[in-house]
Amino acid sequence: MTGLSDESQSVLREAGWTPGRRVDTSRWIDVIEAAGIAAHDAARRFLAEFGGLSIDISGSGVTRAREPFELDPLLCVGEEGRFTEWGEEIGHSIFPIGVHDRGRFFLGIDGESGILLVETWVASFGRMPTALENLISGVRPVDLC
Repeated sequence: MTGLSDESQSVLREAGWTPGRRVDTSRWIDVIEAAGIAAHDAARRFLAEFGGLSIDISGSGVTRAREPFELDPLLCVGEEGRFTEWGEEIGHSIFPIGVHDRGRFFLGIDGESGILLVETWVASFGRMPTALENLISGVRPVDLC
């Protein structure tokens, strides 16, 4: 993906990503949609390229520690209400994409390709590709609510 540093691309490659990667997203999307959250194009595109990756990073980051994250929407099953309610609060549909810090937090994507940390508050890592760069390099997300 253009817009990612060489270091971030290297981290992604170690997790199994390759430029132009495309995986079948139907299993993830079918389960999450059956639970009541519609997949938007941004979620479909993101998951097709990055879904299924487990990024095992640690150490000092730019403005916070670098923490592992896993891009598997099924890790968010049972939390659909959280995504729906916060989406209504911020005025954007949030589709689950995985977990951050070994499941301590949830990750979602909005329809404008913004990656969000979802917990008892919502914070933004920015829009893709900056959002993925921020996740990998340890940039603190900006609180939205």
